[in-house]
Amino acid sequence: MNPILTVAAKELRDGLRNRWIMAITLIFALLSLGLAYFGAAAAGRVGFTSLDTTLISLASLAIFIVPLIALLLAYHTIVGEEEQGTLLLLLTYPLGRTQLLVGKFLGHAGIIAISSLLGFGIAGVVMALFSTQSTPKELVGAYSYFILSVMLLGLVFVAFAHLISVIVNEKSRAAGLALLVWFLFVLIFDLVLLGLLVATEGRIGAEIFPYLLLLNPTDIFRLANLASFEATQVHAGLATIAAPELLSPVFLLFALTLWILLPFALACWLFSRRQA
Repeated sequence: MNPILTVAAKELRDGLRNRWIMAITLIFALLSLGLAYFGAAAAGRVGFTSLDTTLISLASLAIFIVPLIALLLAYHTIVGEEEQGTLLLLLTYPLGRTQLLVGKFLGHAGIIAISSLLGFGIAGVVMALFSTQSTPKELVGAYSYFILSVMLLGLVFVAFAHLISVIVNEKSRAAGLALLVWFLFVLIFDLVLLGLLVATEGRIGAEIFPYLLLLNPTDIFRLANLASFEATQVHAGLATIAAPELLSPVFLLFALTLWILLPFALACWLFSRRQA
């Protein structure tokens, strides 16, 4: 078997043995079902609401939990092997450093993909069965796109986790840096942009602010899932200032893919130059 696939299969087995797949699937399923059913409780009613409202709520939830889960899943990829003393052993096998990292990434990608498909898919099936406000065709199309974008968002932060694991030499530091990355992209980045907009009253750099959203993968994910809905103007925050040319679904998925490739390519390069 190809060495990369061997490593990927081992990571998947570890995910099953350590119940990562089960835990992530349950988290996604329970939170998405709860949000879909009780999302309108503040308005005095419960039940499955319209598709756009449900997806907006689920996307807002995914921005917080998916990056964190992806970082926790993979932040110890290399540094953990190093602390356990197994990295040197792995490197004695007929396995290149890049092959090792690619295999681990594919294994973690499989965990994210399976968990996202099952967890959010369960919620989608339930909504299709009990929701009367959306046709099955509408639900399948929009929800499939949502699940695909969730997978890509998770892989972005898996790539960041691999990069973190390569550049540090202690597992505790990797954990701290992973949390810092989560805070930076999920919370701090948007606050900084909003602060600049308020401080300049929208006069300075207003023409470039929409494109600055591309510097944050969570904002790209938000745009991908919210920009086409009318309710976006209320719920999407910074997405409301996005330029129209940024709202192409294909372009936004391509941008998320670049956010996966760039940090992972950097991780592979650094790991290949690193002294064992």
